[in-house]
Amino acid sequence: MADEILDVQGLTKRFGPLTAVDRVSFKVRKGEVLGFLGPNGAGKSTTMKMITGFLSPSEGTAVVHGADVAADPITVKSHIGYLPEGAPLYGDMTARALLNFVAEIRGMSKPERKRRIEEVIDQVHLEEVIFRPIETLSKGFKRRVGLAQAILHDPELLILDEPTDGLDPNQKHEVRTLLQKMAADKAIVISTHILEEVDAVCTRALIIAHGKLLADGTPEELRAQSTTPNSLSVRVAVAQAEQVRGKLRATAGVGFVEIVGKVDGVAHLTVAPDGDEDILARVAELVRTEDAGAEQILAIPGSLDDVFREITQGQGGRSNA
Repeated sequence: MADEILDVQGLTKRFGPLTAVDRVSFKVRKGEVLGFLGPNGAGKSTTMKMITGFLSPSEGTAVVHGADVAADPITVKSHIGYLPEGAPLYGDMTARALLNFVAEIRGMSKPERKRRIEEVIDQVHLEEVIFRPIETLSKGFKRRVGLAQAILHDPELLILDEPTDGLDPNQKHEVRTLLQKMAADKAIVISTHILEEVDAVCTRALIIAHGKLLADGTPEELRAQSTTPNSLSVRVAVAQAEQVRGKLRATAGVGFVEIVGKVDGVAHLTVAPDGDEDILARVAELVRTEDAGAEQILAIPGSLDDVFREITQGQGGRSNA
């Protein structure tokens, strides 16, 4: 397809007897923001390093804008903006000197360098630290300098490994807003373990564990895979929690009940239906008649957190324990 920016097929990386990435395949088109999810050690960063040419694959291919990373790595790198994990930078350079250095390496003319540096300084809000040595900057500002160098040459493909790591909530919002603005004419791949980031930014998500690709879909499609959709969160007085739990377990249509926490005299219960049945009215009536000091009953749609755990830990369901 004309708008296909990244095509990964059978990508594999072995380190001796360890297979870190095992035959991973996916494609990313212009306009997509792909969330790359997985627990620590799942193979996310290794996959990104192979796509960007920092590691050679043991098997498989990664093609960026028609160029194969193994056969034509320089062309591939001209199409990619890459923010590695930890944002490694030259600490003795100022932020502006680093951006000028990267722009020069990228082959930009002097007028173009000046224009683009000013644009990215404004985009990622580096004005107050632009003349300070990078080694003196906070983790959040270092991350923003790393993002600035990644977008400096306006690449078609952005590969960002934990782009909001170390940022405060306001800075995270700014970066997510920037990515949403840029997404229209780029393909963006974000490695993250922050599931709220998928909802905030991503149009699609992959889940990887033990080097294998286990799921691929929109956030809505992944949520639909939850084994506990249409669940309820019920808050009752701790003194009545076990009694209410027992009655709810015996209620028609209820699949399982679990006390998930107790805080300040209030017990938090999760109640899941046996199937797709709507049990809200039935549960509300039982809690009311038990006079359990109920504070709140909320409907819980299938969550990415649940799906992530179920897929990566191999949980096919939950018991009525």
